[in-house]
Amino acid sequence: MEVILLERVGRLGTVGDRVKVRSGYGRNYLLPQGKAITATPTNIAEFEARRAELEANAGERKKNAESRAAKLAEMVVTISANAGDEGKLFGSVGARDIADAITAAGVEVAKSEVKLPAGTLREVGQYDIDLQLHVDVVQTVKIVIEAQ
Repeated sequence: MEVILLERVGRLGTVGDRVKVRSGYGRNYLLPQGKAITATPTNIAEFEARRAELEANAGERKKNAESRAAKLAEMVVTISANAGDEGKLFGSVGARDIADAITAAGVEVAKSEVKLPAGTLREVGQYDIDLQLHVDVVQTVKIVIEAQ
């Protein structure tokens, strides 16, 4: 399946690139998310008419992500959770908890932007968490989990 990208997608390409993807990936992810359109002659002509607008929108989204990253650069977020005597949490702190804590601290962050490659946090301590605010913008935030 050949598609035209409407925004920058990971390792696939940037705005305006015509790429071949597997049918399921295009049909189930790229098209419904609005990240691409099928590469038909009609859509190609439509895209070329809107190219400047789409590139301007992509630049604006990146600038927005960079400004949020600048606000997050020196931020230290503290999360209180129930913990035992040895520092193990009763439960865990996940992406939603981290996103809610950062949003409460003043910078809006979505759950999907929080990257926890090792899974949820289950112990008291200090962690460096990566936030992927844009395909090209990744910011590290210090999270401190303390016992209640």
